[in-house]
This record gives sequence, C-alpha cells and structure tokens, in this order.
Amino acid sequence: MDFHCDNGKCIRRSWVCDGDNDCEDDSDEQDCPPRECEEDEFHCQNGYCIRSLWQCDGDNDCGDNSDEQCDMRKCSDKEFRCTDGSCIADHWYCDGDTDCKDGTDEENCRKSTDLLTSTCSAEEFQCAYGRCILDIYHCDGDDDCGDWSDESDCSSHQPCRSAEFMCSSGMCVNAGWRCDGEYDCDDQSDETNCTISMCMADQFRCASGRCVRLSWRCDGEDDCSDGSDEDDCEKTGAPPCASDQFLCGNRRCIGQRKVCNDVNDCGDGSDEHPHQDCRPKSKSTEGNCNVGNGGCSQKCLMSRGLVQCSCHTGYKLSEDGKTCQDVDECANEGYCSQGCTNTEGGFQCWCVQGYELRPDKRSCKALGPEPVLLFANRIDIRQVLPHRSEYTLLLNNLENAIALDFHHSKELVFWSDVTLDRIMKANLNGSNVEEVVSTGLESPGGLAIDWIHDKLYWTDSGTSRIEVANLDGSHRKVLIWQSMEKPRAIALHPIEGKIYWTDWGNTPRIEYSNMDGSGRRIIADTNLFWPNGLTIDYAGHRMYWVDAKHHVIERADLDGKNRKAVISQGLPHPFAITVFEDSLYWTDWHTKSINSANKFTGKNQEIIRNKLHFPMDIHTLHPQRQPAGGRNRCGPNNGGCSHLCLPSSKSFTCTCPTGFRKTNSHNCALSLDKFLLFARRTDIRRISFDTEDMSDDVIPLADVRNAVALDWDAADGHIYWTDITTDSINRALWNGSKQEVVVDTSLESPAGLAIDWVTHKLYWTDAGTDRIEVSNADGSMRTVLIWENLDRPRDIVVDPIGGFMYWTDWGASPKIERAGMDASSRSVIISTNLTWPNGLAIDYETERLYWADAGMKTIEFGNFDGSNRQVLIGSQLPHPFGLTLHEEMIYWTDWQSKSIQSANKLTGLGRSTLVENLENLMDIHIFHRHRTTVHSPCLVNNGGCSHLCLLAPAPKFSSCACPTGINLQLDGKTCTPGMSSFLIFARRTDIRMVSLDIPYFADVVLAVNGSMKNTIAIGVDGKEGKVYWSDSTLKKISRANLNSSGHEDIISTGLITTDGLAVDAVGRKIYWTDTGTNRIEVSNMDGSMRKVLVWRNLDSPRAIALFHEMGYMYWTDWGEHAKLERAGMDGSDRVVLINKNLGWPNGLAIDKAGSQLLWADAHTERIEASDLNGLNRRTLVSPVQHPYGLTLLGPHIYWTDWQSRSIQRADKSSGSNIITVRSNLPGLMDIQAVDRDRPLGFNRCGRRNGGCSHLCLPRPNGTSCACPTGILLKSDGRSCEDMPETYLLFSNRVSVRRISLDTDDHTDVHIPVPELHNVISLDYDSVDGKLYYTDVSLDVIRRVNLDGSGMETVVSQGLKTTDGLAVDWVSRNVYWTDTGRNTIEVARLEGSARKVLINNSLDEPRAIAVFPSKGFLFWTDWGHIAKIERAHLDGSDRKVLINTDLGWPNGLTLDYDTRRIYWVDAHLDRIESSDLNGKLRQILVSPVSHPFALTQLKPVSSPLTPFSRISQQDGWIYWTDWQTKSIQRVEKHTGRNKETVLANVEGLMDIIVVSSNRQTGTNQCSVNNGGCTHLCFAKTNGFVCACPDEPDDRPCSTISGYVPMVPDRSTTSTQSPSKRAKSTNKPQAGLPVINCTDKSSGLESCIQNNVISAPHVEGLHISYLIGGALTVLAILILITMYIIYRHKKSKFADPGVSNLTYSNPSYRTSTQEVKIETAQKPPIYNQLRYKKEGTGEGSYTKEKIRIVEGVCLLSGEELYWEDLKQLKACRGSGLNACMRTDTVSLQASSASLDDTETEQLLQGDQSECSSLNTATPLRHSAHPDTGWVPNRKPSTESQV
Repeated sequence: MDFHCDNGKCIRRSWVCDGDNDCEDDSDEQDCPPRECEEDEFHCQNGYCIRSLWQCDGDNDCGDNSDEQCDMRKCSDKEFRCTDGSCIADHWYCDGDTDCKDGTDEENCRKSTDLLTSTCSAEEFQCAYGRCILDIYHCDGDDDCGDWSDESDCSSHQPCRSAEFMCSSGMCVNAGWRCDGEYDCDDQSDETNCTISMCMADQFRCASGRCVRLSWRCDGEDDCSDGSDEDDCEKTGAPPCASDQFLCGNRRCIGQRKVCNDVNDCGDGSDEHPHQDCRPKSKSTEGNCNVGNGGCSQKCLMSRGLVQCSCHTGYKLSEDGKTCQDVDECANEGYCSQGCTNTEGGFQCWCVQGYELRPDKRSCKALGPEPVLLFANRIDIRQVLPHRSEYTLLLNNLENAIALDFHHSKELVFWSDVTLDRIMKANLNGSNVEEVVSTGLESPGGLAIDWIHDKLYWTDSGTSRIEVANLDGSHRKVLIWQSMEKPRAIALHPIEGKIYWTDWGNTPRIEYSNMDGSGRRIIADTNLFWPNGLTIDYAGHRMYWVDAKHHVIERADLDGKNRKAVISQGLPHPFAITVFEDSLYWTDWHTKSINSANKFTGKNQEIIRNKLHFPMDIHTLHPQRQPAGGRNRCGPNNGGCSHLCLPSSKSFTCTCPTGFRKTNSHNCALSLDKFLLFARRTDIRRISFDTEDMSDDVIPLADVRNAVALDWDAADGHIYWTDITTDSINRALWNGSKQEVVVDTSLESPAGLAIDWVTHKLYWTDAGTDRIEVSNADGSMRTVLIWENLDRPRDIVVDPIGGFMYWTDWGASPKIERAGMDASSRSVIISTNLTWPNGLAIDYETERLYWADAGMKTIEFGNFDGSNRQVLIGSQLPHPFGLTLHEEMIYWTDWQSKSIQSANKLTGLGRSTLVENLENLMDIHIFHRHRTTVHSPCLVNNGGCSHLCLLAPAPKFSSCACPTGINLQLDGKTCTPGMSSFLIFARRTDIRMVSLDIPYFADVVLAVNGSMKNTIAIGVDGKEGKVYWSDSTLKKISRANLNSSGHEDIISTGLITTDGLAVDAVGRKIYWTDTGTNRIEVSNMDGSMRKVLVWRNLDSPRAIALFHEMGYMYWTDWGEHAKLERAGMDGSDRVVLINKNLGWPNGLAIDKAGSQLLWADAHTERIEASDLNGLNRRTLVSPVQHPYGLTLLGPHIYWTDWQSRSIQRADKSSGSNIITVRSNLPGLMDIQAVDRDRPLGFNRCGRRNGGCSHLCLPRPNGTSCACPTGILLKSDGRSCEDMPETYLLFSNRVSVRRISLDTDDHTDVHIPVPELHNVISLDYDSVDGKLYYTDVSLDVIRRVNLDGSGMETVVSQGLKTTDGLAVDWVSRNVYWTDTGRNTIEVARLEGSARKVLINNSLDEPRAIAVFPSKGFLFWTDWGHIAKIERAHLDGSDRKVLINTDLGWPNGLTLDYDTRRIYWVDAHLDRIESSDLNGKLRQILVSPVSHPFALTQLKPVSSPLTPFSRISQQDGWIYWTDWQTKSIQRVEKHTGRNKETVLANVEGLMDIIVVSSNRQTGTNQCSVNNGGCTHLCFAKTNGFVCACPDEPDDRPCSTISGYVPMVPDRSTTSTQSPSKRAKSTNKPQAGLPVINCTDKSSGLESCIQNNVISAPHVEGLHISYLIGGALTVLAILILITMYIIYRHKKSKFADPGVSNLTYSNPSYRTSTQEVKIETAQKPPIYNQLRYKKEGTGEGSYTKEKIRIVEGVCLLSGEELYWEDLKQLKACRGSGLNACMRTDTVSLQASSASLDDTETEQLLQGDQSECSSLNTATPLRHSAHPDTGWVPNRKPSTESQV
C-alpha cells in the first residue's frame, strides 16, 4: 500500500516515519511520534537522533540546526570579543587588519599614521601598509610585501624571465597575457597601450580584439568575456532539461507527462501533433485504470481521460510508457557523500573508515576533533574554524609564508618563506620554531608532508625542481628536475605512493609520479593556464585544483579522467584549495578571503573569512586529512636503506641524497669523489659528477654574503672561498660542516684565491690593497708577497709542481703575470689583446695556462711563459668569469648567459650547458681526489724555516719567509722575534700594528684573547713588550704582550672615559687622563698603588705625553677653555703652556730630540708645534681633516684621521711629504710609534725605588715619594700610612668605596669587597677594624676587614629587607632594622645570640643608630606616621622623640660630643637636628634635593690644633643624594659652605665616617660583656643581660656573673645557631624586661625571666612618685593640644583629594597594581599633608617622587629605571597604571614642584632612577669623538 506525499508523489507506506525524507518535501516525516534516542545521542527538534559528541561542533548535523543552538564561548583575558560573539587575540585589536567577521576589532581606533611611520630601521623597507621587510628585498622582483609596494617605483628591476612581461609595479606575469583583454597585473598595466593585432595561428580573436586559445572556441565557456567565442557554435552537449522533462523547440522544459495531452504546454506546439508522434485517443484507453491497472506495471493515473502510467520512488518509466525500471541513484554524482550501493528500487550510502553516516543517510561526517582551517597569511599563520567564528593566531612575525602543510600525529606544521628562502617547522601550538631547509631555495611555492613515511616534499619554481628530504631536512634529494618549468602546488597520496603537482610554465599541466620519482605521467594539459592550488580527496578518490587565470575550480579522478568544472563563476583569483567532508575551501588573492562550497555541485558558496592580509596556502587540520589506513612500505627499519627510503607504486626504493651515488641497492656512498664547485655570491654550490642527474646542490654554509673566489684541498676535504662583502677568507669541509673564518682583517677586495696543496698554503689577491699575500691554510703566519706594481689583481692560480704562481691584473694595463711562489722571478707573460682577464686555469698535463677574458669575450691558452698563445673559444661567450679544467674538459661560468658550460680543452668543441638560469655566477673548480703528489723540501722539517716555507722554481725549490712586518735574519731561515720599529693604533674594537721595518705598510691585528668595545687610548712598554689600552665602554685599562698573549685587566674600577694613556717605560708607571672624572692618575704597571695626581681645574683632559728625563708630563684639555698644560710627573709645578687658538686639541707628542711639542687640533684642522715651554708656536700641517691620535718616530710624524679613515705621515720638521700609510680604516683612535731598539734611558727611581715605600715619581728637579690616593706621606717624606686616618665609606648597591678626608682630592677608591649585589646599609667596628653591611638581594648581613678582605656572613636567615644597621662597638652587638618584617633585632657581632627587640608599632623602620655610653638606641620610621624613636639598647623605655613635621626620615646619625641627633628628610627636602630628647629642634640645611643617608665628622682636637681649623675643617655633615647622584657636605653647626664631595655616582646608599675618635666612650658592658653569658645591653643607669630568642648550645643566664648548669639534654631541646629555625614574619620578642633591683624580689623570680638588670638603687624614692604625677599631667596637656591642632588642621584639608593607594618604597619588586580610591583618608593622615602651590594637574606631586624612590629601591638592575620611564610617560594623566606596588594607603598631596624643579628632577637621564650603567657625567652627556659632545660648542666634533 502506498503513501501519498503532499507533492503528489507516492511512496511505500513502510517508509513513513522512518527518519528519511523519502517524499523530498519531508511530508512523510511529519506528525511522527518522536523516536526514542539512545543515552549517547542528542534529540534534534525535527525528531532525528545524532551523536551527543556532534552537538555544538559547528556542523548542522540535525538538518534543522537545532544541534548548534549553543551559548557563545567565553573569551579569555588575552582575547577580544567581537560583536558576533567570536573571540580573537587581544593584540589584534586595532592592528589595521580586520580580524572579526563584523569588523568590530577595527572600529573606534585612533586613525593615525603612527603605526605606519614607526619602526623600520635603516636596514629595512616599509611596505605601504606599514610592515617592515629587509631592504635587500626592495626592488628584487619578488612581491615580499604582499601588495607589490616593495616593487613599485623601482628604477632598476631585476628583469623578468624571457617568457614573462613585467608590470609597472614590478610584478612578472606570463607574456602571453599582455593585451589579452584581462587584467593580470595588479596595476592593470598589461592592458595599457594595446593595439588590436592579428592573433596567432593557434588563437581565436574575440569580438573585443582579445586573443584566446583556439581550443577554447565553442567549448561551452565564455572565455572572451563577451561570448563571441561561443557564437555560431553547433549546439552539442547535454540538453538543459532534466531526465523526466521534455525539451521544447523553443528550448523550454516541460514535464514529460504534458507531452501529447492536447494542450500547447510549450507555447510553440512542439509538444503536440504534428511535431510529436501522438497516437489518437481511443475510447479503449480512456478511464481504464481500474481494468488491468490501465496496463501500467506500477501506478496508473487518469489525466484528461487518458491513462498515465507512473512509477514508485526508485523507479522510472520505460520508453513504452507502461513498465518501470530501477533508477541507479549511484550514477548521480554526489547522491552519496562517499560510497554508494544501488538496490532494486533504492540505494545504500556508506562511508570509508574514519567517517560515519549522518542521520540523512547520505552524507558522511569525519570522526575526531572539530576541523580547523590552517592557512598562511604571508606575515603569519592562522587557524579558523569553518563552521563558527573562532579565529586564532598560530605563528606571527613571519616574512612571507606561502606554502604550508602539517603532520598531525607529530603535531608539527611546516611552511615555506619565499622572502627568506627557507622551509621552517614548528609545533602545532606555535612553539619551537626551527629551520628545516635553509639553502638552495629560490621560490618554494608548494609543500607537502608524507605522514606515513615521514618525508617532506616541496616544489621550487625558481630552481624548477621537486625535492624531498626527511622531516628534519636531512638527506635532501632532487627528485624531479627534467622538463619542469614552474612547479607550484604539490599534493601527496602516500597510501597509493603518488605525488601530484601543478606546473604553470609555458606549457601548463598537472602531473603525477610515484613518490620515488618514477612513473611520471601528465594527467591534464589542456584548458590550463595558471593551475595554482591542488588537493586530494582521499575518501572520494578525486583531485581538485584551481586555475587563477581561468577562474575555475575543477576536479578529476586521480588518473585525470572524468574531469569536470565544479565552480566556474565568482572566482577572481583562487590560489590554494583544500577539501573536507563534502566541502571545498579555497583562498582568493583578489578578495583576500577564504571561501567554501559543496564539492559536488559548487553550490552553497559561503565566505568563511574575508579582509585577510594576504591568504596563501590552506589546509584542513584534521586526522582524516591524513588517514592512518596506509601501509608504511619502508617498515620500521627504513626499508634497510642507508639514507632515503621512498615509496614507489607497490614497494619502495632506496635512494641517495643529491649527488651521492649508490654503492648497492640499499646503500649510498659516504662522500663525493668528484664534483663541480661554484660560487653564486650568496651561496656556494656543487654539482656531483658521481651521479647522472647533474643537479646543483647548495652547500649549507652560514653568512655567505658575496662569495667570489674558490679553491679546495682534498687532503683534508676543505673548500675555501673569499667574500668581498665581509672582506674575509673562509673555509669549511666539503659538506658544509666545521665552517670557520680563516682571514678577516686588512682585506678590502679579495678576488682571487689559490691553494698550494703540497705545503698547504693559501694564496690570494686583493684588488683593494693591490697585494698578493700568503698564509698557512688556517690563516696563520700571514705575509705579503707582492705589493708593488699591482693594479687590481684578480684571479690567481699556483703550480706547486713548477713552483710558480700566475695572476691576472685588471688595471689600466691589463696583463697576466707570473712569479715564483715565493715572489721571486716575477715577469709579465701576457700584456697584449687583454681587456678584463678573469679566470685562470692550469693544465698540468699539457703544461698550458688557460684564461678567460670578459672584454675580448674569449677563452685562450698558451704555454707557461706566455708563448704559443691561441684562442680556444671565440664565439658565444658574452661574459666569461670563472674557469677550471679537469681531464679532457674545460668548464666556465658566464655572467650574462647565467650558465655553466663546458667544452673540450684541446679543441673547444663539444660545448654543452651544465646549468642555466643561475644569477651571479662567480668562480668555478672541480673537486677531485687525484691531485699530483709533489716532493718538496718544505715537507721535511718545514724546509729548515722558523716560520713559512714557500715553494719556489728550480733550482731553489723552496725559500723561507716571515709573517708580515718581521724580517728574515741573515741565515735565510730564521725570523726576528718580532717587530722592532712599528706603529700601533687602536681601532675601537681591535688594536693593529704596522711594521716600519719593511718596505711596505701592512697592518697586522693584535689577536688579543678578550673583547674590545671602544678602545681609545693606547701605550706601549717597549722594555717588556707589552701594549696597554683603555676601553671607555668596558671602563677598563688592560694590557697584553705584543705577541697577543697574556691579556689582563689592570684597572677596572673608578674609570669613566679614559681618553689619554701614557706609559713611562723608564720609570715603570702608567699615566692616564679621564674625561669623565676629570682626573689625571698614575699607577704602577700592574695597576697597583693608584694615585690621583691632578684633579682641580680640569675640564675634559684628553691626550697625555711624558718626558721622563725632564720629569714633566704634558696634557691637552679641550673643555670650555681648551688648553695645553704641563706639570711635574708627580703633579707639582703645574703651568698652562698654551690656551689660545685651540679648539679640540686631540693628539699630543713630544719630540725629545728636537725639544718640541706637537699637537693635533681637529677643530682648527691643524697640526702645530712649539718648544717645550709653549713658545715659538708654528703650524706644521694645515689643513688636516679630523686628526685624532698623534705620534712621532725618527724624522716623521704620524697621525690618525677620523674623516679620511686613514693613517697619515709627514716630515716632523716641515710638515711636508704627506703620504697615506694605511686607508679605509674606520674607527681609528690613538696611535703610538715604537722603536724597541732605541735605549730607554736612565730611571731616576731605579735605585731602591728612589728610597720610597710606595710610589717614586720624577719631577723637574729630582724625584718625590707619593702614596696611593687618599693616604698621607709620613713625616719622613718617604713612607706611607697603611690606611687613611679619617675617611668616608659609602655604598652604591654594587660597590663599597672610600674617600679619604686626610687629603683634598676627595677621590673615591673602591674597596675590593666580593659578591656585592645590592648593598644598602653600612657601619664599622673600630676595635676589630671590620666593616658591616647589609645586602638586600642576598638577604644577608656580612662583614669584611676595612681593606675588603676576609669576607664572612654574620646573619643569613630570617631577613627580608634590612634597611638600617648599627654596631655597638662597646657591647660588641650589631643592631638592624628589617622593613620587610617591621622588626628591630640584635645579635652579637659574629651573628650569635640573635634576638628580636621590638616588633610592635613599627611601620617601615629605616635608619638606626646607637649611643653606647648613654645606652640609647635611635631609629627612624617612615611608615603611615613618620617618626623618630628612642629606646634603651635592650628595647625598653621606648619613646617617640619626633612625630610632627616629618616626611620621609631617611638617614640618621649621632653627634656624641654635642649629644645631638641629625637626620635627613627626603620628603621635606631638609637636614635637621635635635637633642637626644627630640627637643631644641633645628633645620640645618633646606632645601636639599633627595637625601638618603648622612653621617658627621667629629672635630679632631689636640693642643696643637687651632680652634678655627677644628670648626672649619672637621665639623661637617656629609650626606648622599639620589637626585644629584652626589655626596655633599655642609658645616654641621651653621649649615653653611655647602660643597659637593663626589659627583656622578649612581645608586648612592649609606655613608659613614671611619675615624679613630669616632667610636669612643664606654659602659658597663665593655668589661667581660658585663658578666653576661650572651647579650649585654647598657642602659642609662646600668645594664641588663638577655638571652637569644632561639636557645643555642650554651646555657644562658640573665644574671650578671651567674652561669647555670647545663640542662639534661634528654629533657631540654636546644638548637645550635646554625640550625636555628627560620624566623617568622612576626617573631615573638623575648619575655618582658623585668627590673630586678628591688630587694623584695627573690633571685628565683628574676631567673624565671629572660632579662635581669644589674642593681643600682636601694628602693623607690619619693622623686619617682612626683615624676610619675608630672608625667601623667604632661600627657593630658599634650593630648588636649593634639586635639586642638587636629581640629584646626582639618579646616585646611582638601576634601576633594583622591586617595592614592601605593606601597611604601621597598627594595622588593612588587606585583600589585596601583589602586585609586575615592574614599577620603581618616583624619590621622592629615598630618602627612605637605602643600605647596599647585601648578596644574600634570605636575609631579611629592607623593609621586616618593613612589619613584620606592621603585628605585626595588633592585640594582634596570627594572626601576624602566618603571620610572613609565612614570614620566604619564605626565598629565595621573600616576595610576604607571607603577606596580604593594598596597598601603598614602594621602595624595595636591602639592607639586614648580616647572624648573620638575625638569631637574625627572628629565632624561638625569632622573634619580637613571640607569646604573649610565656612568657618563652630567656635563659630558654628549662628548665629541666618542659621542659625548658638550653643548656649549657651536659645532661638535661628532657632527664632522
């Protein structure tokens, strides 16, 4: 029984409500009872059941989309939500690319060109849309930007290929597309200036005049765009009507049933009689469906009285109109997704492994994760989910990613970059980016992964090859190279063992082969023009491709049959394609989009993503795109192959890497026996002669910039090459490994290279220096062979058999010369009919010399002496360059034909081309292993030579030679030990020497084993053969032997810019000037006993010169008032010699023989001279461009010149006869001339050091003894004290330094304390001579001897931020504050008996000081309520001394004589003092910028000291200042006479005075620790004993003199200090201090407590009662006054001030953001308010400056400076989001600094947080010569 559908169709009743849409209008599935879905199924709204896993996977599996009604995914913190709910990476917001589908990520963005004008460096080119690419890619013919903007406006393009047309933009397109009526150039220039011309014989001319292929005529496609190619065609092909329809004469379609129904349904009558054979109606056929079913086999209908037969679904009516036959649904393409089986009246769809049938029973769904589209976007690789808006970045910052593929099981993605010419790989999560193939690529446009055999295949349209390698790039092989033009897309079918690829050369085609390269076959070569993308549908066994020229997507079977267009409209420029399930996805260049459509019909087209940057290759990332069903044909052991195992049609093939021959069926040779070696500027390649393919293979070498000359040595397998861009000679093994630079100095254009394979010598020509040189094969013992009469020498070859070398010379008189390999017997052998003699080659068999001449366009040969000259090849040689011979053949490179060719070496016949289309071909050689063996004397004991043994012609056969600059001794075998007369000069990053012993000038690098950054000054000790130099970047003075050994740093502290250096080789001293510190210093040769000689009135001292015999030193000073000065070598008798008409006096030299001074002035551009007193001044040389260093030797002066980059020489007497010694030397600095044979002279201090204990220094009338900096000479005038008597010690985080107060120079001397990281606080112990310090990076308290030795750790646990430190030198205790834990602790000086004294009511305790004789402890606290407090040394009787009118009390010091406290306030900018009770408060200095720590010097009084000297010289307060980066002082009684003691010191922290009379006084703990076992604390009227918080292994008593018994260890557990538990953040203090002085108190009750006081008074006195009452009364009065004060203060409070929440400054890095609170502060904070007149919203408040201080304390590294720069960037916008700090409330003051203060405080590098490494002095922030020019000069030296 049938069911009648709503559309009239009849189906079987059993099909109703079976879940299938059998009626095709779904009426058989309406009103059905819902089917019960299983537990793991989802119930669709239409009644279908699908897998639960399919819900919300982006696919419409139900058919009504009810499985995709899902909530929007929540975006993460690092994502931006688009309006449509999708998520994109946060940094894509407002980046110029539309990443959201709705474009909301680019809305409301600041439209500015800032992004475009930003960041490209000088070596980069900026694309039109702002991206930066390397400048070398500009105008290189490649579209590296992606929009061709790097190829526009190019005056000289790289030409396109011969079959290509160059667009105006630089783009290359097929030449046949010119004037074809279609815009192929992006700028449409291919269709400009076109005239209607005749088409070729194989072309059809459209009505528009355009020419198309003749084969496209009448092919059913509108190729002309005007339809003219399809006009007047015979209508063939399939009718437009369906199978159950009738085609009318007017081309209209009607239903088959309507034919012959007596109705004109067609409109033209063609469906009725007489056009149709309609049988006349007969009554017998009318109305007889009830009789025999009307003769119908299935269904019968009456229509207009006639019987109409019809069939059930799955059947169709036969031609007889009565019977029905089965419909083969499987014949209809796309009826089933994958497999289809036809049944009688029906069909069955099925899916391949890995897929599952959907509920519609026709389409297949891939099992596994959701599919992801992976696509290259040129500058990045992105992934998008095709069914939803998920869009994420996988890899960014790429140059030009084109092709890509993935390996799903290994989770790898591979891509090619055509700008970098690399193939890269990374993990699928974007990590671990690596290079896979980095050489020999030109345009790798296609990439494919064999996921079964783990191989990488790629196409390269530049090299016209398909290559294969392992996934790591190893065992690379050229697979297919013949008959290839421009291979583009590639796809693999590893299951079938096939490769498919497209080629869009002149004959576009699609081909396939086996994966081993065999079985190659063309599967499509018609109707193709630009076949770009290619993909394989593994389940559907089809291939799909796109053609960008035909704008079509086509498909075919895998053998090319059943080809059909899927989409032929709406495809402007499709590039790549992929397939998944029933959909195609492709990228389009023109629309910059990813699109999809049904793979069978091309319908349901959809844009997945548009507005992309430049979409390139695309793949579907899903395991079913790499199905696991395939068999690995190579098996687990690589098929037994030694190298590559590649699948073939049914098995596998063992193959070898390119060029390697197979030794048997499975194994490859391990090395190459013979190959052609040639250079191509940026790479070096080889062509193996061991195999037949003759493919060129790039040798994997790094940083080949411009390779020209080549040679090789088979003995050790090395190849050698010269690089004229890096000016170097390099070598590597033939396989590219062990690459090294052989020679890289003093080369300018090394264009020729030759190897002497007998003695392993390297010969080369240099067309820049016009020299021929030789060295050992490793570059050692280099020497110049020929330097005269050379004019651009080019190629060189050597003949070790005959002992000769030959070279070509390109100069004004081109010639070919020869000489012995030792430079003997030089002669010209060819000098006529030469233009550009390039390559040379020697035929050892015929004893001929061959050469190529690019000007004459010939290859010629002659005998070794030049006779019998003949032309070998004289035609078709456009520009020969390199030349080589092997066996019977000659090989050459040609620049113009871009090819390597060969011919017979005797006849020139048999010419053939080995390689073509290779740009920039240079030298060429044949590497082989059969060079002639030669017996040479050099092979026996190096020929008896001490250095070089060189081959020579008969009869000598060999001769000895010496390295450059060294002469051979008379024996002809041995070289002198070194240069005796030479110039030595600094070149910033190296030091070089030029020998004056030889007849030519050649510089030799001093190969010091150490780095040089900015070497400026240089000096030589001729006696010991050492060179000394200063480096202003490393801030060191170093030395080394002249043979480069023995490098050591001798001065490494206290230097800033050492511009001048002089070695007193006679007196064994070094002198130097420092422009940064403005000092002249001296030391011993090893840097010891360093002393400041001159420090006053210096303003940029530069050059220095010594005259030991006269006892004088001379120096130039080119400060504001340039001058030339002289003083004794001990600093005495200083006098200005010349101070007029000087600008930048740079170099200085003393002509001792002529008794004259010479100096070079770069500003006046003169070299001048005067006598030794500055008189008789005269100009020697003028003008000179920019002289710097100056020296003299013999009759000549020598100088370095910055502008000409040269060393010049002139006569010292007249300045005439100027010659250039060496040129092309950038970075020239100081120069010295040395003659080691000249006697040094008499050392005045030579005998017993002049009787001096330390320094003996010459002076004009004798010598003087001197002491190291800061130390006084004893009364005997000969010996020195060990240390200064009184000095300052200060810390600056990474160093501790000393400034002597015994001398006037106030020079800081580094104390060599090891392991300093962040030193904050200092104190010392005068008894043991120890310095104590805290390091908040290491969280330790340490001590050292005062000379820096003997470092030991005192406290190493339980510390957080130890800000303050104080030593009780009487009781032998050390106290410290811990701001991190808010505690004050104490311990014995060695760290034992540690105890917390105070741990409550502390809020950032900072500085601490002790008064042992009074028993007092003082400290500052600058938390919420700043205060200064006092307690007894045991923490008792705590008292707030000062808590009003305080900001940030930083430093604290005590004057033990006047009994006053001094402190600095960094917020109120002042230094104050009070008495010990906080009374008699006085402001000493105000304002001071930002003081941190202070100390004071006690006056030294003795019966002989006048009072005036005491008050003026010794009564000082010293402090460190962060903002001015200086140590300053004032008189401590008056606050007057403010002086800067030391300037320009970064990171200044604590400062103390060390003096013999600073730590005086005593107390009762001084003798025997007061009788206490552990801690003894002095008090005002006695002392107390105390025990540590953690018991140690000694019994503790709190009774003086009482030692308790050792407790039983079984009942009492004690810990040694070293194993003490780490203190908690809030440790409990000891038990309260009990005063056990009352007689009534028994001993027992005192012992029970920790602390006991020594008895002092008998009992309570009436005075205590009176005092108590007065105290209570005073407290009440104070409280009343405080309330009144608060009430008045609140009237002035600003209620509108917001509450900024910062942290207190801390030494720790903080992590929390600054919070802005609007709630008002509680009234208690009003007392912290400090108001000045506000200057506007953008001003810096004092609070802001305080936060800066806090950030600066965070660490000694650059972090705090970066934070400060963020602060500066926030001017005018408040401070929030500029600082990251822990949270503590602090009232934001509306007070601000005036503009001047603000600029001084936070401007540029002068900020208090300026980097610790910026040690340049303030007034030399820009000074000429080295980049630091004073702004007072109208023009600067650096501007020159």
